[in-house]
Amino acid sequence: MARRAFKLPDIGEGVVEGEIVTWHVEVGSSVSEDDAIVDVMTDKSTVTIPSPYSGTIVSLNGDVGDMVAVGAVLVEFDSDEADVVDEAPVETEAGAKVEDEEPGAAPPKQTEDPVPAPEPRAPEPLPSQTPKSASNTVLASPAVRRRAREAGIDLANVAGSGRGGRIQQSDLDAAIATGGSGPSPTRSVRKTGTREVKVVGLRRKIAEQMVVSTSSIPHFSYFEEVDVTALEELRQLMNSEREEGQPKLTYLPFIMLALTKALDRNRKCNAVYDDEAGVVTEHEAVNLGIATQTDRGLYVPVVKHVEAMNVWDAAAEMQRVTGSARDGTATLEDLTGSTFTITSLGRDGGLGATPIINHPEVGILGVHKAREMPVAKAGSIVIRRIMNLSSSWDHRIVDGADGAALVQDLKKLLENPALIFM
Repeated sequence: MARRAFKLPDIGEGVVEGEIVTWHVEVGSSVSEDDAIVDVMTDKSTVTIPSPYSGTIVSLNGDVGDMVAVGAVLVEFDSDEADVVDEAPVETEAGAKVEDEEPGAAPPKQTEDPVPAPEPRAPEPLPSQTPKSASNTVLASPAVRRRAREAGIDLANVAGSGRGGRIQQSDLDAAIATGGSGPSPTRSVRKTGTREVKVVGLRRKIAEQMVVSTSSIPHFSYFEEVDVTALEELRQLMNSEREEGQPKLTYLPFIMLALTKALDRNRKCNAVYDDEAGVVTEHEAVNLGIATQTDRGLYVPVVKHVEAMNVWDAAAEMQRVTGSARDGTATLEDLTGSTFTITSLGRDGGLGATPIINHPEVGILGVHKAREMPVAKAGSIVIRRIMNLSSSWDHRIVDGADGAALVQDLKKLLENPALIFM
């Protein structure tokens, strides 16, 4: 049986290293050719690396979260195969998952074989140490403790009504009256446990992108209320008459179409900024990123060319790309190319926020939940359906007046929804 070393292959697109995000095997596992062995995240995507041959896993060179350079040994096998190529080209299956995309690639890093860290040992108690009773961990004054000892009451069984659960004389009186039997079900328990979670994979990518956005973009935010009463009536009417196969309409498809019109009138807001080259690229096409929460983290799939869609098309394509992001089938095409981003938490949208711009774009729109509110209208108090909008802008490119103008255009369209379709 021959020992074989399998190295991280050249995945292409200029990738020089990848981050280990999931091992599908462990030392001692038997694998067959083309079995999945590891998921590696690059600056472009996440790919599943298959085994180039059959054998038994002898060692895994790297932990989840480690960066591995192209050409570095990933896995060592014991294999009976006569001819084995150490560096086999990686091929992903059709429709392979693409986890996220980031601009640029990180420089190569020199990797070394990992050295196992010594396991931490629990400190041994000193001979003079004696276990503390539970009573010594509760909050109480010396006088209360002395009286409890005299009465034979274990303070661990007494619920404290004072600040932070401190036991008062009145709490002790009640315990003495009942004989101090059994812990009180209302007693607050102080917890001291901790859990360390390594930031790896998509969570690390999100963290890096947020740092880039907030450290390089001077944000300013602008907020507005929008009366969507008429839009809600139109939405309900269109949903009641939708044909078979048409998606149910939420507010977002209407907002997408209205935003397309507003961006066409405010071109500098539909742009990306290359701050290294000092070049702003204003787009005619409106490619809207839709911030989407998944069980693996935040993705921003893109609805391309919204300017050429009707409301049903926009709703269907939005459902397709957000659905593919949630179930892990989004392609690189689905996750790249946005010119402006919308973020919405739906019913959990709150009243306001300061959304972080999706670098290198120059603006982002936050959509909050619609709610019925009393509003002064024509000298009377009436109930109207109100939605709040939050926006953030790159102040290097978008002046305050420009951001306000776009939001006011959007407000007019949403309050008079017939204008969206004219």
